[in-house]
Amino acid sequence: MTPTTASSLRAAAAVLASLIIIFPAIWGGFALWYQIPGGQFFKGLSVALWGAFSFAMLIALWQGRITLGVIAFAVALLGLLLWWTQLAPTNDHEWADDVAQISTGTVDGTRVRLHNVRNFDWRSETDYTPRWETRSYDLDHLRTVDMIMSYWRGPAIAHMLISFGFDDGAQVVFSVEVRRQKNQAFSEIGGFFKEFELSIIAADERDVVRLRTNVRGEDDYLYRLQLPPQAMRLLFLGYVGEANSLVDSPRFYNTVTVNCTTLVYQMMNRIVGRLPLDYRLLFSGYLPGYVYRVGGLDRRYSLEELRERGRITERARKSDRSESFSADIRQGIPKEPV
Repeated sequence: MTPTTASSLRAAAAVLASLIIIFPAIWGGFALWYQIPGGQFFKGLSVALWGAFSFAMLIALWQGRITLGVIAFAVALLGLLLWWTQLAPTNDHEWADDVAQISTGTVDGTRVRLHNVRNFDWRSETDYTPRWETRSYDLDHLRTVDMIMSYWRGPAIAHMLISFGFDDGAQVVFSVEVRRQKNQAFSEIGGFFKEFELSIIAADERDVVRLRTNVRGEDDYLYRLQLPPQAMRLLFLGYVGEANSLVDSPRFYNTVTVNCTTLVYQMMNRIVGRLPLDYRLLFSGYLPGYVYRVGGLDRRYSLEELRERGRITERARKSDRSESFSADIRQGIPKEPV
């Protein structure tokens, strides 16, 4: 081996070792920032110390002490990972009012009794009358399942709601939510680092849809899902089961892996069989295209027509607090084929 070749190999090894340090070091900095208890001073101090240590290991590596740099960093990283694995989700916090309760359900044959159904009267995001109710539903009378996409940050990002409709006109919506603590703001990055617990809320449409269209100014679209009656029931019961499980086994929300889209995908995968993976499961704003592709929307119409007919934003704002809110927002939605 020539000296030039040997030098090149040493440089390549140093670059590779540097990457082995740099990426975990960045992850560790975020993990410390979002999970070290205390105020911003202690968070900043912990991140600064971790960053200084990681940088020192990089310097050692480039000074030729590759073994020292990699092994010392690996030991520190292992300690950080052991601490990280001990972080457990909990239901014992002072929660924001809109996620203060956990929706649960009891099933007796075809009848389901939902507890803590949210029915807030929203005047603004900070001015509202909280109401948590108990409601009963008979799955023999379940007729429709609607997917509502609420766009709040560009075309690629939307929150998905699933609304179940009954033959008496009743609607109940399930929403997978970030369970925030009091005065805690949502952060997409924090959602990767165990910043929030997971919540499944059952809600009245005039609460959860109107909040988004009329109070937050989001843009909402409703799509009628094409599901057989048994699949509708199983999806409803799937939500109830997932919500009940959070009482005894809380979970962390994750921006990518545990969110409003992935949980429904997992439930539907169990109900209808293997569904293909697709980038639109991550970029939820494009999810209607995925659902259309797998046959979940009315193929008598193009996706563009369904989107145009399904835009409920203006109808929701016009209906506002009307008792006929659910019927009003569905004006123009294609009916089931006879």
